[in-house]
Amino acid sequence: MKVIFKRNVIINATAPLMCAVAKSQNPATEGILIEAKYPDTCVLTTFDANKGVRITIEAVVIEEGKYIVNAQKFNQTIKVMIGEDITLGIDQKLTACISCGKSSHKMTALAPDIFPMIPDLTSDRSFILSQSIVKKMINQVSFAMGINDPRTVLNGCYCQIRDDSITLVACDSYKLAKVSKMADIENKNTNNDAHLNFNFIIPAKTVLEVGKMLSDDEESLTQIYITRKHIVFLIGEITFFSRLVDGDYIDYDRIIVKNHKIDVTVDRQELIYALERAALITEERIVNSVRSHVKFDLIDGLLKISAVSTAGSTYDELEVDKNGDDLIIAFNNRFLIDSIRACDAEKIKLSLSSPLTSMNIEPIDAEEGKEEIFMLLPVRMKE
Repeated sequence: MKVIFKRNVIINATAPLMCAVAKSQNPATEGILIEAKYPDTCVLTTFDANKGVRITIEAVVIEEGKYIVNAQKFNQTIKVMIGEDITLGIDQKLTACISCGKSSHKMTALAPDIFPMIPDLTSDRSFILSQSIVKKMINQVSFAMGINDPRTVLNGCYCQIRDDSITLVACDSYKLAKVSKMADIENKNTNNDAHLNFNFIIPAKTVLEVGKMLSDDEESLTQIYITRKHIVFLIGEITFFSRLVDGDYIDYDRIIVKNHKIDVTVDRQELIYALERAALITEERIVNSVRSHVKFDLIDGLLKISAVSTAGSTYDELEVDKNGDDLIIAFNNRFLIDSIRACDAEKIKLSLSSPLTSMNIEPIDAEEGKEEIFMLLPVRMKE
């Protein structure tokens, strides 16, 4: 095999491929499968047995072939090459030679037949929607996804697709994020289904990686295919696919408290600034130091924010509009900051009931056709 790449093209193509490179004892999953095809096409694939990326780029194919090269070494080598064209040649002895100008580098290649089998990615269930909508919603809920939660379904993001709406939900043992939005969704089903009705759970790592690939451009679209066990995203020249989480998601609407007794309206940015100041105390990284909580003391029209730890203490006051009784409650400060940052509004409403009941965070003036709710459990204060 012998193929000539434009340096900037191959570098840009390799970057997204790296997210599906496994760190394992199987050298095939640590590699990029490179397929050079006449007349001038090169297909690059990485697959770690759970998620994969496939990119097709233009290249000058001198000799067709199909081989595996170590992804990390290949990526590092092409980045330090100087010149416009990079030539990759692999001989029958599985010696790969990467050359650019007067520089050349040799490494060992692998036969293509040991590469993991790519799952069947064809499906008659498909839809198209805006990349920017999906990316923004992912950014709003991803902080609440579980990490190594014993309930497997929580280690990901629940997605619900209907004819004109998309809902994303993430939840762990302490926090929950739910965002729903009316959207223009083009039904591409070819099995004569008149309506979209998809429910699936995307693994947390996949959610984070696809969020990086999606564009903020409102005109950019992504086509999404749903198979029995996998999801496939077509993002420009990138095909990103992943195994779905098997199982039924929790009944999240049932655990969201809807009849709170206290409502507090506060300026979102002012509250974030106050909590970031408190974070200097609550997130002190001293050896053997235990992170402390941040305490809310709601009295009349004031929200008093305080924290105490081995690093010192902090105190802030914010003016708020409050309906209901006074209350003292405490939260994990990092979880609280993440939840408030995710709420897309200048003014937010905090809904509470008691020191041991979860708090809801919602925008005061939500975007038309959009629903946002973020729920956070309090921490028990020391006597």
